[in-house]
Amino acid sequence: MRIIPVASGKGGVGKSLVSANLGVAFAQAGQRVVVADLDLGASNLHLVLGHHAPARGLGHFLNDIKSGFAGVIAETDIPNLRFIPGDGEIPGMANLRASQRNSLVRHLLSLKNDTDILVLDLGAGTHQSILDFFLLSTRGLVVSAPAVTAILNAYVFLKNAVFRLMYSIFRRGTPAGLYLEQMRKDVSGKNRQYIPQMLKEIARIDPEASARFEQNMTHFHPRLIMNMIEDPADADVAMKIRRSCEAYLGIGIEHLGVMYRDSLQDTALASRLPIVLYKPHSVLAQGIYRIAEKILQTEDENFDLAATEIEASFQDAALEAEADFETRTEYVEELLHSGALSQGDLLETVKSQQLEMAKLKKENNFLKLKLSQAAAKGFKP
Repeated sequence: MRIIPVASGKGGVGKSLVSANLGVAFAQAGQRVVVADLDLGASNLHLVLGHHAPARGLGHFLNDIKSGFAGVIAETDIPNLRFIPGDGEIPGMANLRASQRNSLVRHLLSLKNDTDILVLDLGAGTHQSILDFFLLSTRGLVVSAPAVTAILNAYVFLKNAVFRLMYSIFRRGTPAGLYLEQMRKDVSGKNRQYIPQMLKEIARIDPEASARFEQNMTHFHPRLIMNMIEDPADADVAMKIRRSCEAYLGIGIEHLGVMYRDSLQDTALASRLPIVLYKPHSVLAQGIYRIAEKILQTEDENFDLAATEIEASFQDAALEAEADFETRTEYVEELLHSGALSQGDLLETVKSQQLEMAKLKKENNFLKLKLSQAAAKGFKP
């Protein structure tokens, strides 16, 4: 069974959109799929899937393990696709206890006998439970948007994932574990180092632990999806995440592709249908199908991803962004000529995009100010 965790550093970047529609695309390709809503603090995946409001979800199961896990696995109207709803109404579900988290992982893994792909729609942020679910795969998906905050949060999420991996391998009381704890307690930040620098020191003081970590990191290649782009230039911001991950985290990320912002998604959501079912030939749906195909063609997780393959994935994403933009422009022209889209509709769309851009500019200026202030204080990522 292939596990595909879908995460994001912040909410509102389309993580559930990706999870639901990839699940449908995999099922259409003949895979036996289970999509699990693990955004336990704000479960809404059933809305994107067009599924009725769940009577029982993971919250009920975790509060009453004896009730049985099978009772929360729901069939859907889509062949080959099953759904595990979360729970946004039971207090405390966003912060699982270790025993609850371990029990849930065991039950999810028990699906392997009748499931080909398990998609995990994770909550936003970097809570320990979210990181642990993400690390169930060496090639989890991180969804981001071009906004500066989304990019920063995607990087912070990956940084915390690497640290979580380090803490799971470098045990307390060992030379490596003591060194990590020393770095964590360095509140002043005077001795703070980037992860590659830290690993060099750990290799010196604890070669055995260092070797175990390096072995794990060899196969750790998270994959990036850029959502909500407006034009090909927006896709270029993915390079910022890539460079930061290579320089400061010592990991290489693969680019799975881009997804353009599409108002049809709102219509699909209102119609209680995933976009790949509501409008399978739309630019957004085709972007999802393209990403799904890449994942299905991926080899076993435990293999080394060469630098040339990482570079090729970013080049392919840039070309796809250009091609999708042309298709999107042609589609708008067709709607205008056919009368399906009036000039008033087009003007309203442009106005809303201008408002969004103004909001992002304010956000960008605020973050630049914060970063310059942090830099003046000697901050390091």
